[in-house]
Amino acid sequence: MATAEDILKKIQDENIQLVDLKFIDLPGIWQHLTLHVSQIDADSFTDGVAFDGSSIRGWKAINESDMMMVPDPDTAWIDPFYAEPTLSMICTIKEPRTGALYERCPRAVATKAIDYLKSSGIGDTAFFGPEAEFFIFDDVRFDQNEHSAYYYVDSVEGRWNTGREEEGGNLGYKPRYKEGYFPVAPTDTSQDMRSEMLLTMASLGVPIEKHHHEVATGGQCELGIKFGELIQAADWLMIYKYCIKNVAKKYGKTVTFMPKPLFNDNGSGMHTHQSIWKDGQPMMAGDKYAGLSQTALWYIGGILKHAPALLAFTNPTTNSYKRLVPGFEAPVNLAYSQGNRSASVRIPLSGDNPKAKRLEFRCPDATSNPYLAFAAMLCAGIDGIKNQIDPGDPLDVDIYDLSPEELAKIPSTPGSLLDALKALEEDHEFLISGGVFTEDFIQNWIEYKLDNEVNPMRLRPHPYELSLYYDC
Repeated sequence: MATAEDILKKIQDENIQLVDLKFIDLPGIWQHLTLHVSQIDADSFTDGVAFDGSSIRGWKAINESDMMMVPDPDTAWIDPFYAEPTLSMICTIKEPRTGALYERCPRAVATKAIDYLKSSGIGDTAFFGPEAEFFIFDDVRFDQNEHSAYYYVDSVEGRWNTGREEEGGNLGYKPRYKEGYFPVAPTDTSQDMRSEMLLTMASLGVPIEKHHHEVATGGQCELGIKFGELIQAADWLMIYKYCIKNVAKKYGKTVTFMPKPLFNDNGSGMHTHQSIWKDGQPMMAGDKYAGLSQTALWYIGGILKHAPALLAFTNPTTNSYKRLVPGFEAPVNLAYSQGNRSASVRIPLSGDNPKAKRLEFRCPDATSNPYLAFAAMLCAGIDGIKNQIDPGDPLDVDIYDLSPEELAKIPSTPGSLLDALKALEEDHEFLISGGVFTEDFIQNWIEYKLDNEVNPMRLRPHPYELSLYYDC
């Protein structure tokens, strides 16, 4: 565990002149403030650094805008994308006059989720392992005004470009739709870029595992990082997204974590592995189905019961629900199974190692704010354990092959962000009962999403509507 003194010594020993403080806003985007080292001392790590929070999305009004960002010394690294050596740290937000955690700060919510787990007696550590997918494009253009709307994305790997005239000649080697998983070069064009992304993350302290091309054409990829404790895993995911975007920019490319940027091919998810430990021992291994404990089954019961409301945080955009449709490897039915990737909860292979026993919730995507998504999933799991929620029987068949009659018996994910927000409105006691989220936070989240995403989308004609209805 690093201390304030460790960081101040590092600054002095390495003659660092600038310190960059990063924090996450409500929707899940990093913001930052760069300070001269003269503005940082030991008190900064307890009292924080003052800033105006009135311009941060979903936070304070201008008449109560004072806030404090408190850097976490364990998150310190030299930012590899700045010309001047700059020490970066991730912050949690506090109220300046009381010193209390700001209840709308996502990292503060995650802190309270761990406190809730400990106070419940169920465990003292929650591990999360996100698997975030993304697309690498060569060009992206979009616009929307009163009389026109369009978007355009392009990739040298796009199957739609097999007939395009290209400089030096079109060489082909473009993955077929839904056939982009694990191709070698020359079909896989981003090997070196992904290697740099992975190794850059490692240099910043993120434990790395692998990288590979994903299923969709047009440059879909994934980098693998190891699991970590809840807040640590969320910090790592933010570094993951930051590194990937900035390395891609160096190569003249652009990256998106949008769940569904392409029509008629697989979207990008963020399968999230999770487990609970207590006193250094895993709580998910046992003699039940797939080697799970009863505790783990109840945890799954909580996830499945509260999934419609959970998706308001784990799948928080209107675009999220264009991924959650049948036929594209996305889990749209709320069931659990071992090894079955068509179930929303999967029990990965772990061999005889009880420490590796975990569950994987496959619905989330990387547009989510990881601190909020992980905290919400943990709250649902705790609720399942506390109330001994039975997840029902596992479903060890390909859900996509079931008859309509059989499918009708399986609950489904919400069909839209509006539906998920309605579910959250009706079902959020499990989020506030332990003091992790507040009623104010839930209502603010719902209002923000309705005002800034759902309703603006509902007001605008869609280009495809002209194809359908112009000649009516």
